[in-house]
Amino acid sequence: MNQRRTGATRMPAPDLVEEIQRWKQERRAVILAHNYQYGEIQDMADFVGDSLGLSQEAARTDAEVIVFCGVHFMAETAAILCPNKTVLIPDLEAGCSLAASITAEQLRAWKAEHPGAVVVAYINTTAEVKAESDYCCTSSNAVRVVEAIPPDRDILFLPDMFLASFVHRVTGRPLHTWPGECHVHAALTPDEITRARAAHPGAEFVIHPECSCVSSCLHYLACGDIARKHTHILSTEGMLRLTRQSEAQEFVVATEVGVLHRMHQGSPAKKFYPVSEAAICHYMKMITVEKVLRSLQEMQHVVTVAPSLAERARGAIDRMLELA
Repeated sequence: MNQRRTGATRMPAPDLVEEIQRWKQERRAVILAHNYQYGEIQDMADFVGDSLGLSQEAARTDAEVIVFCGVHFMAETAAILCPNKTVLIPDLEAGCSLAASITAEQLRAWKAEHPGAVVVAYINTTAEVKAESDYCCTSSNAVRVVEAIPPDRDILFLPDMFLASFVHRVTGRPLHTWPGECHVHAALTPDEITRARAAHPGAEFVIHPECSCVSSCLHYLACGDIARKHTHILSTEGMLRLTRQSEAQEFVVATEVGVLHRMHQGSPAKKFYPVSEAAICHYMKMITVEKVLRSLQEMQHVVTVAPSLAERARGAIDRMLELA
């Protein structure tokens, strides 16, 4: 198996890790790693988690520099929540197909078509889009955010159409949905899931609500074709909690394969089977150990958000957090 293709862990040279630790101390820095990063990146990080959780962790530290091992919108979120810290991303090309699916200009035009609608933006969006939104949400709290909006208000939900479909089916609320998708999750199909589950019939099944097959999974759950007690539609952090706490010993996992590293670490005696070994975000995998070192040495690449824009974007984040 090609470990660089599948996102498996390699062992970086010890002197490289030591050099990163030395520069981290010199820069008074912390390293954040998203759940989809290579295992070796996760292993050297101070905090590992989802995008919003990482930014919140960074805001609580006394570090002066944040090295965000993730994609660009995540580093922007950290810059919004940590205005007095320097935020670095090791590769400026680490973008996001989902965040790129809508611009602030497109959102303003969409809002003009639906005056008075409440805009709910998934956290996987640019700072400019967040600034045009009323609420942000994550995959774990999207249902709660939508349920908090008065039932007589129209809702524009963006940009992930599969997460929107999941929220609609759970809440019953009609949503105007932007047709965006994550290229990794959209590629996971019902047929692949059927094959994976058939290969491991005793395993619990965990699926991210961004997956293209989530709507059909909800349908099959409602019809009784999928055993509800063995199927869990969860955020990455929700998946990790479940796999640690469950008495089950096997899990079929439908999301980016990087999360399996933490699953193995948290439950080394359990077995985890990805629905697809090809479920790899090439943007996430642009971050390497060598680039982290260079980022610390040269203080590159700095991610900034203009104060007026950050203030507006933070309003949407804060309104979400008030519902927690």
